[in-house]
Amino acid sequence: MKNKGIFFGLFSGFTWALDTVLIGMVLSKAVFVSSDAVIFLAPLVSTFFHDMLSSFWMMLYMTFRGELATSFKKLATRSGRFVVLGALLGGPIGMTGYVLAVKYLGASLSASISAVYPAIGAFFAFLILKDRLTLKNWIGLFISILFIFLLGFAGGEPSPSFILGFSFILLCIFGWGMECVILAYGMKDDEISPEQALQIRQVVSAVTYAVLILPFFNAYPLVGEVFKSSELFLIAGVALSGTASYVYYYKAIYVMGPTRAMALNITYAAWAIFLSFIILDSPITLKVVFFSIMILLGSILTVATKDELKWMNLTKGRRTA
Repeated sequence: MKNKGIFFGLFSGFTWALDTVLIGMVLSKAVFVSSDAVIFLAPLVSTFFHDMLSSFWMMLYMTFRGELATSFKKLATRSGRFVVLGALLGGPIGMTGYVLAVKYLGASLSASISAVYPAIGAFFAFLILKDRLTLKNWIGLFISILFIFLLGFAGGEPSPSFILGFSFILLCIFGWGMECVILAYGMKDDEISPEQALQIRQVVSAVTYAVLILPFFNAYPLVGEVFKSSELFLIAGVALSGTASYVYYYKAIYVMGPTRAMALNITYAAWAIFLSFIILDSPITLKVVFFSIMILLGSILTVATKDELKWMNLTKGRRTA
């Protein structure tokens, strides 16, 4: 079971990295770059399609499991209401920030910086859920935040779009970090399963975009253009990759527990750099790789307990030898 958990966690990171790189490709297609107005709306419209199609993939998955109707019934429960709140933070806030960051910052850099969200989630868990952090956890949080800003100032072009993208990725980190805390609070009584929570999350996110965000920006003309274009199939593939990432992430949580699952899931930062190099021929610098590794290490150190740090067990063994 432990080996399965490792596979689930690593595969969730790989598929999210693939999701990230493909989102970057989608946003470069002609239907999304025909005018300045379209370029502005493209991230919002692509995110709407991403979450809507992901909710359809989840409906198929839950229908196969015989739990589709049960998932929607859980909306009326106390846990379901917290899942809805988490969905709003992770989808319309977190995912919108992420896609806008990919647009203005690039896929590999966005993935690297966003990998700090477990550390931010641990910080909010300390404030809201009263989860205590050890000194090592606080050191990890400091390392992650330090290298976020170092990567932000040294990892891209010093242009207005870079600064804008960096602002969006910070919004993403806040949304995803808070989403983890709210969902953990909502699911603590086992009233709702992770798969049911994911189904609710994707539907709530898609509906929020459809009812509030897209009408506010008058984005439905672009929605119609995308719906008629061949890019819709590419977005469906991106959504399938994103859905697979979420499903395997929750499987890893079930097998290994949330801390190890997060530590494996955030390897998407490294996977994204590798996939950007393979698929998009993006350059890789030693500085970006080093800063990305430090962000990952800081995040892992923040969310890991003493017993879960393998190197500490090895060190302890040497002392007693």
